Amino acid sequence: MNLKIEEKNDIVVIRVKEERLDAHNSGDLKIEMNRLFGEGRKNILVDLEDVRFIDSSGLGALVSGFKNAISNQGNLKLASLQPQVKSMFELTRLHRVFEIFPSSTEALDNF
Repeated sequence: MNLKIEEKNDIVVIRVKEERLDAHNSGDLKIEMNRLFGEGRKNILVDLEDVRFIDSSGLGALVSGFKNAISNQGNLKLASLQPQVKSMFELTRLHRVFEIFPSSTEALDNF
């Protein structure tokens, strides 16, 4: 999976550079988030700007990251959801669970 990882102050930004977040690659994102929380990172922002499709495996990886954040007294926020991805979050009601921002800049300002 193509992930671009940057650090902004004490926030790790994971940019998913794939058109699909599905069963074939969502495990890589989950592993990366687990690694970061395991290293003691508290705040992670996942930028989904390039993702045009997400399935239940992709949603599951993000939910796993969210649970990991909470258990480590941290935060996991999402940014830049495309319309199709946003509709999946609304359909599954996960937009009520995650803090979702229109852009990475707005999300970073909200940490």
